[in-house]
Amino acid sequence: MEKSLRPFVFINAATSADGKISTVERRQTRISGKEDFERVDSLRAGSDAIMVGVGTVLADDPSLTVKAGARRAARARAGKDANPLRVVVDSRARTPPNAEVLCKGEGRRIIAVSELANADGERVAELGKRAEVLVCGGSGAAESGAAESGAAESGAAGGGGGGRGGGRGGGRGGKVDLGKLLARLRQRGVERLLVEGGATLNWSLISQGLVDEIFVYVGNLILGGEDAPTLVDGAGFVAGAGVVKLELLSAERLGEGVLLKWRVVSEGEREKVRGKEGSAAQSGRKA
Repeated sequence: MEKSLRPFVFINAATSADGKISTVERRQTRISGKEDFERVDSLRAGSDAIMVGVGTVLADDPSLTVKAGARRAARARAGKDANPLRVVVDSRARTPPNAEVLCKGEGRRIIAVSELANADGERVAELGKRAEVLVCGGSGAAESGAAESGAAESGAAGGGGGGRGGGRGGGRGGKVDLGKLLARLRQRGVERLLVEGGATLNWSLISQGLVDEIFVYVGNLILGGEDAPTLVDGAGFVAGAGVVKLELLSAERLGEGVLLKWRVVSEGEREKVRGKEGSAAQSGRKA
């Protein structure tokens, strides 16, 4: 997908020192402290939209609002809503009508559903009273760019607005096509999109080349657990095939942890590197 057709997308997450975003029970766990919460609030205030999966809504019931009054006021002076547009990727329209994200704070909301969910007119109509419902369904379970639905969207929070967990699920026509969703957000004026999880949504975006940067706060604790969710879940890459490379932009101590900022190396850049490596190897054989 051409970058000009979608917003600038960046993931923000908080993990334990061993890479977990919550306990094995997938319960919300405080990983970061005051300094990181302030940073996350600033990120929200500077974004046009915030996106999460429905599992984050079901597990944590976040409002995704800008907390600091001064930041909300600054947005108002700039002619913006006090809170950024809030987007929930919800393949099966499971967002509770009384969820904090729909009820707390002013601003626009979007619930992105699949074609399968759209067939349930009553449930979609109920959500439509509090948010704009966008149907962005793929044509099938294997469609490129589709976000996992069902159990895949279940999860728990990881600290100061960090990543959430997930599993697997979905069916024919039962997934949100993220490429279509991002294009429609761009058409609505969204230029900068903050993603706050969960882990399967992170995987879907990253594996489809739809992420530009990743911010990870690494906290000073160990959570462990073979089945505890990590920053990115999903199917995973096979060794040597399509693995996503990152460029470290910065690393700084923040509170009791460290904040890492990464740039996602695009597929085009990776192809150029592979081409140069191939040419060098060929030259070496000739020599």
